[in-house]
Amino acid sequence: MRTEDLIKALDADARSKAMPQDSAWWLAVAASAVIAATVFWLTIGPRPDIMAAMHTMRFLAKFVFTIALGVSAFALIRALSTPGASTARAAAWMAVAPLLVVVAVALELFAVPSPEWGRRLVGTNWYICLTFIPLIGIGPLAVFLAALRHGAPTRPMLAGTVAGMLAGGLSATFYAAHCFDDSPLFVATWYTLAIVILTALGAIGGRLFVRW
Repeated sequence: MRTEDLIKALDADARSKAMPQDSAWWLAVAASAVIAATVFWLTIGPRPDIMAAMHTMRFLAKFVFTIALGVSAFALIRALSTPGASTARAAAWMAVAPLLVVVAVALELFAVPSPEWGRRLVGTNWYICLTFIPLIGIGPLAVFLAALRHGAPTRPMLAGTVAGMLAGGLSATFYAAHCFDDSPLFVATWYTLAIVILTALGAIGGRLFVRW
């Protein structure tokens, strides 16, 4: 069978599943949000001064970063789960979140005296960040990997990697409501490392559970 014929067959099989693929992905996102919210509220919950923090740019910027990652990863994983779909535009949008973080870090370095850089980067709860972003995101990651099996990704390891990024963006969005460290230096370092953990787990999951 030629590659083009195989892709068409996979696409036809994916479209013939009981639930339309788009509906499956939106259902997966809704279920993942419920799971993440439940874990978040049962474990750490929002920071006590969240109402005051919402009036600061550094606090709100964290959500801009994490939501940008989640939205762009969602667009890319939907494309990856459909054989033959173009992924170039969705992949290009994945650069938005990192670029926003880079700009924020540059502004932070310009605005804050250099002796403060190290303290802001380390923060006060990096170990909590590295613990709870993966903890909040592991359930959503499992849901996204299951949704990938509903589709027909031709690059399962890459699709699993993006599933990890999507789970990371979602869990980091919840965690940001708890985190007391609002510096872009902290976010760029510890949020990224925590999301990398989920990304690696997603790649492994894609390789083991999504392959055809």
